[in-house]
Amino acid sequence: MKSSIKAISIFLAAALLVSCNASKRIIYDFNKDEAVKAIVADGQIRIKPLDRITVIVSSQNPELAAPFNATTSYNSLSANPLGASASNGMQSVQVRTIDSEGVLEMPIIGKVMCAGKTRTELANEIAKKIIDGGYISDAVVNIQFADMKFYVLGEVTRPGQFDITRDKITVLEALAMAGDMTIFGNRSNVEVIRRNDNGYEVFEMNFLEGNQMSSPAFYLQQGDVVYVKPNRYKAATSEINQNRTFWISIASTLITATSLVLTIVNFARK
Repeated sequence: MKSSIKAISIFLAAALLVSCNASKRIIYDFNKDEAVKAIVADGQIRIKPLDRITVIVSSQNPELAAPFNATTSYNSLSANPLGASASNGMQSVQVRTIDSEGVLEMPIIGKVMCAGKTRTELANEIAKKIIDGGYISDAVVNIQFADMKFYVLGEVTRPGQFDITRDKITVLEALAMAGDMTIFGNRSNVEVIRRNDNGYEVFEMNFLEGNQMSSPAFYLQQGDVVYVKPNRYKAATSEINQNRTFWISIASTLITATSLVLTIVNFARK
């Protein structure tokens, strides 16, 4: 009786240990000190060459602002970057593409360097140029991102592309938008792939050791790809399934061939 109780106790302790180890593989870890650094850090999305933005100049006198706002037809049934509704089904917006040198050609005031600036910094600079040039004394500039996206791939619930509508977005928010990692996601090695002037750079984050908040890729940029690799259990399962499919296919082929040979032999005997 005592030996049975001892065996059961050992089994329960082992099961509890395995359960704890398994939970450690799926629970995120956050370093509080690193979290404070991440909050203090800027992390805002900065405009890059070839980005597309909307630029709207407004004033108490709309006629003064009109020359700065080239009109483009825009279907209000699609996503409106200004977040405004149009009663007639069309909205006039200014959609512009930053050139390869990071410069934007604005009406009247001319070239404005955009690369490396946040939306707020660029809006303030354009407004200052308009005011200092004596064109509009109360100019207000609103800038929104157009067609800026990031991508989440791999072992997440809803992989795909997502629009950037805010000045800051963290890798955690990106994963949340994709429905979080699946149980098969490798939380110890999540990659953020970022394009730079020299090609691509890959940042690795370990969500089990709390180092993700100190990564330069904790705050995403436009065009970033978040890739969640499958863990070893998913990889092993996939390999087993592939091998099983292969051998089933071989067996099926052999059975079919054998059946065909037997049919031919039987026919020849007749």
